[in-house]
Amino acid sequence: MTGPALLPTASGGEVARLVARAARDRRLALAGAILTTATGSAAGLGGPAAIGLLTQSVIDHAAVGALAVPAIVLVLSGLLGGAAAWASAALLARAVLPPAARVREDAMAAALALPADAVEDGGSGDLVSRLSGDVERVTDAAQGALGSFVTAAITILVTLAGLGALDWRFAVAGLLAVPIQLATLRWYRGASRPVYAAGRRAEGARAAALLETFAALPTVRAFGLAGWRRRLVARSSAEAMELEFAATRVSTRFFGRLNAAEFVGLSAILVVGLLLVRDHEATVGEATTAALFFAGLFDPINTVLGVVDQLQQAGAGLARLVGVIGAARPAVSGSPTPAAARTPVSPTARPDADTLVADAVGFRFPSGVDAVVGVSMTLPPGTHVAIVGATGSGKSTLAAMLAGLRIPTSGSVRLGNAVPSPATGRVGMIAQETHVFAGTIAENLRLAGPDAGEAQLWTALRDVRADGWVAALPDRLSTVVGAGGLRLTAENAQHLAFARLRLLDPALVVLDEATAESGSGAARVLDAAARAVVAGRSAVIVAHRLDQAASADLVLVMDHGRVVERGRHEELIARGGRYARLWRSWSGERDPLSPAGA
Repeated sequence: MTGPALLPTASGGEVARLVARAARDRRLALAGAILTTATGSAAGLGGPAAIGLLTQSVIDHAAVGALAVPAIVLVLSGLLGGAAAWASAALLARAVLPPAARVREDAMAAALALPADAVEDGGSGDLVSRLSGDVERVTDAAQGALGSFVTAAITILVTLAGLGALDWRFAVAGLLAVPIQLATLRWYRGASRPVYAAGRRAEGARAAALLETFAALPTVRAFGLAGWRRRLVARSSAEAMELEFAATRVSTRFFGRLNAAEFVGLSAILVVGLLLVRDHEATVGEATTAALFFAGLFDPINTVLGVVDQLQQAGAGLARLVGVIGAARPAVSGSPTPAAARTPVSPTARPDADTLVADAVGFRFPSGVDAVVGVSMTLPPGTHVAIVGATGSGKSTLAAMLAGLRIPTSGSVRLGNAVPSPATGRVGMIAQETHVFAGTIAENLRLAGPDAGEAQLWTALRDVRADGWVAALPDRLSTVVGAGGLRLTAENAQHLAFARLRLLDPALVVLDEATAESGSGAARVLDAAARAVVAGRSAVIVAHRLDQAASADLVLVMDHGRVVERGRHEELIARGGRYARLWRSWSGERDPLSPAGA
């Protein structure tokens, strides 16, 4: 059995365009950072130059007063270098950190906007890996590695210019190391890029295997699948570890070659210095300065080539984050309107733009199985459609496409002139299982209306008849629920979701077996809440009890992904087909024309 398919990864061109766009947006700060870094690097040459002057003064038996010049050079270079380093760091942070933060925010927003099928097919573990490990690598590179790279690169250029200023032959001698370093860097980039990219993919696959195992733990235990899951996790872990070992081997060879380049360059500087001093074409102080200049290149060269390791990993991570952003469906026209800023619309004033149209919509899983085939329907504003059928008939998949949570693999769904999306606030959906977020009751409700006042919260609770049990809580709306707080019952959690939906006031409501506690007193309360939130607006109801279908304007009967019957409750009963048989079975042979089944 193969593991889950992973989410897409952006191409190098896409990443390059994003980086170029960020550089253009922050060009002033970036230019200032480069200028101040160059100034600091030039100031850093003052130390070796001062030591060279001191050496020559000792050889020339100069007076004690001659030492004042090197001392002044040391002090001034230190002060100027410190000020330039501070300014460079501040400007580079202004240039780099905002774009990095924007990528993090865009990736998180895209992850939340991804259709359910994209996350499920790509593996939630892969998504978690990208939003944790990859974000961390990109952030670390933006905060440290990139700044170190820019500073070290400019230092190298300034130092080579300083060598040339002493004598062009010193610069030529130092450049003998460059071919070795460039060849090493070229080899390293080619060797490490696929290793790091594969390593990040392997980490995503490992996380996906672990999360899937824990999510399916009851099934794994029930069917004795623990051994199979352990082997699957072990294989993914072994692959990730092998790629980590491969990356370490590449890195070790990389730094070994750099040491060889340093040896060649410094040896050449010393030989040239010896020859120039012998021929009286340079002083001992100048040769000493040249050797110190080149020795001072060891750290920046190692930094430039060493942080390529981090930048390579950050680049691979950035490509995966941009892949998430690209995988998210483009936003529906315009920005979402906060729920609290929308003016509630009366049931009779809903515009025709809220008509829901499904045109030959279908959905096929990557395995090739068709969950929904060629379903078409038109739902005018304020109309309710009920979807019924056996388990596995495609009801929930169709509902998810109508709500905009799944992208159809064929056909199209439109709400007015746009693709439906919960992100716009025009679509609200409640499934059988809901989540209570850690926080207060008020905070859970304000997820649908960030600016809603306390009176609005109580109105929403009262409309769905949830105000009674909330008022009985220790701190009422301020009661902390969810992780670390009061544990709500499944019924109360569902009730809270209905209140949140009421506060959202969407044009389209999709209820996927949202009141499945049939036969209990709580179910009757939830049924009343469901009626309150669908009143006066379009609704798609996946019915687990057929009395929910009896009052709908349209009933769709599904079987193996297809609509096999459609019509009103009374019409379908009169036809005596599949729906009529389902009704008789559910109602226990009660009056088939009675919606209540009494």
